[in-house]
Amino acid sequence: MQTPKYTHLHVHSHYSLLDGLGKVDDLIDRALELGMDSIALTDHGVMYGAVELFIKAKEKGIKAIIGCEMYITPNDLHSKNPIAEDRKRHHLILLVKDEEGYHNLMKLVSIAHLEGFYYKPRIDRKVLRQYSKGLIGLSACVEGEIPAQIVMGNYDKAKELALEYKDIFDEGGFFLEVQDHKKFPNQAVANEGIFKLAKEVGLPVVATCDVHYVRKEDASAQDILLCVQTNRKVQEVDRMNLMDFDLSLRSPEEILAGFPDHPEVLSNTQLVVDQCDFKIKLGETQLPHFEVPAGHTDMTYLIELCEAGLKKKYGENITEEHRKRMDYELSVIEKCGYGSYFLIVQDFVNWARANGIVVGPGRGSAAGSFISYLTGITNVDPIEYNLLFERFLNPERVSMPDVDMDFADNRREDVLNYVRQKYGNDHVS
Repeated sequence: MQTPKYTHLHVHSHYSLLDGLGKVDDLIDRALELGMDSIALTDHGVMYGAVELFIKAKEKGIKAIIGCEMYITPNDLHSKNPIAEDRKRHHLILLVKDEEGYHNLMKLVSIAHLEGFYYKPRIDRKVLRQYSKGLIGLSACVEGEIPAQIVMGNYDKAKELALEYKDIFDEGGFFLEVQDHKKFPNQAVANEGIFKLAKEVGLPVVATCDVHYVRKEDASAQDILLCVQTNRKVQEVDRMNLMDFDLSLRSPEEILAGFPDHPEVLSNTQLVVDQCDFKIKLGETQLPHFEVPAGHTDMTYLIELCEAGLKKKYGENITEEHRKRMDYELSVIEKCGYGSYFLIVQDFVNWARANGIVVGPGRGSAAGSFISYLTGITNVDPIEYNLLFERFLNPERVSMPDVDMDFADNRREDVLNYVRQKYGNDHVS
């Protein structure tokens, strides 16, 4: 039998602190060595390695799939009573499909740490449903909710959970997960139940290895990490010990050997890979969106405001110099993609003036911008005073320009509140 194409979708690096051992570079190199063209990174509760994975995978010509192994509580994530039920948590693999999924995964990880932290950063199914768009879910290892119920003999509950997760994610966005850890007493029970469940609820199954290190010979080093994590000594007998489990980044042939009757658990990983097409936009300026009137772009609306400002400021005395300066600055602003930036600033500055808040005439390099003057951001005519626009903005400028504004001390908070209300409190710093 020809070995199906395979991608590792459940992988921990050294960013799974005191648990994972492999460095991102080494994991990528090993995947390439084994003939793979994609790899996921799913560290416990964090996304520390996401950018590193993306950059290094791009350099080495392999597809990066950003993910996280979340801790999910069956209760409310805000419930933190010192009882066994609230300390209970399960695992869930989340993988990023697109930009919306990336933002949602970051949001979930943030919520887990800032709101749900109780021994570990946790989410619950309610908040997962709220931020599930653009994400793919895997049922995880035997610590996942579904396999845990199977192991406990609660098959009906496992089925109920499988249907719920199927509903939480988009069509084709949830997969059941099996692993080949024969020496783990509950793994065979979990796998058998997963295959049965998959047929009954119509969910695809993928095989994962729960990778914690790169090669088999790294197992002893990872064992020492566990000893540090659990505050135990290597020579102690009754301690957590995973030496009997192969948590290395295995070859497709090794994985197929564990599931000879189910080659689809390898090929199904490509169903996940094909859905994941996200690239981090590094080095690009991300500006807030300014709502412009219907039929306008940010630049056409900015031009309209400038034309109105030109007539208001100069009336019948508009000269060719005025128009040339306006057109030149607008062309630079458009080339740099800063149309929205000017619209945002003029909006809150003009709101302040309209509401009786004293606004400074303009200071710093922004006073050299004719567009700032025409839109009401500043009250200084840069043409009259021979001020240079290029000190403020030019196509060669590496960093974004910034407009320094002065508002009356006793009304400054009013301006901030206006901006928070318009763009959202979590979008204003």
